[in-house]
Amino acid sequence: MQLKDYARVLLKRGWIIILLALLAAGSAYAFSKLQTPIYKSTVTLSAVPARSSDYGQSLAIKNLLRNYVQQMQSPSIAQPVIDKLQLDVDPDSFVGQFNFNADESTLLITIEARHPMTITVAKMAQTLADTFVSVHNQENLQRDQQDRILISILRNATRPEIFSPKTSINVLAGAILGALVGLIIIFALEWLDSDIVRTSEDVERVIGVTVLGAIPTIDAKESDAQSKHKSTALASQKHNVCPHCGNPI
Repeated sequence: MQLKDYARVLLKRGWIIILLALLAAGSAYAFSKLQTPIYKSTVTLSAVPARSSDYGQSLAIKNLLRNYVQQMQSPSIAQPVIDKLQLDVDPDSFVGQFNFNADESTLLITIEARHPMTITVAKMAQTLADTFVSVHNQENLQRDQQDRILISILRNATRPEIFSPKTSINVLAGAILGALVGLIIIFALEWLDSDIVRTSEDVERVIGVTVLGAIPTIDAKESDAQSKHKSTALASQKHNVCPHCGNPI
């Protein structure tokens, strides 16, 4: 197919693409609105050695970051947070509402809480971070001051923001998907019609012979009108009557 053929197909059946894109976008919008909104809030912790120049201690912190994340997910940390916030949930379900990220390159731990209520989600993240820092500081008291690893809250709980559903992204993805399906459909229809000869260009394409002329076609209404006119003329001639004015000849 040449470029003009693609343009002809799009002009002829482009409405299918537009229709399916609108239907898919509308469905994605309705689906997003039916979902329960989930919000997120993030707290950032920083872990540094008591002796900043101690390279060996910095390497030790990198190995301990994941262990700190495991500690925050343990019932010994999660349960006090649940009790303080008066949540009706078990430790495993509570921890399942968090996402933890330990970055060894920056020695930062990110705690991201997710919950349907904006007030609760920020309190969850902040209280979990506060509880872990408090427990870790109590453990530090049992170590020599030079061997301590200092953990502090670098950034308190962020303002809750929507985590899901992402309505705008869903609508855009639905529109793109609908348009792609529509594009597939119109080219499938064009492929099914490819064996049907309709124009002189189709004839040349199929048999490879240049078309020199074509017999014009007459639609049904025009054919009926011509037939009635011929019938009237014949009847008038038979009775020697002018077919136009009806007077005897």
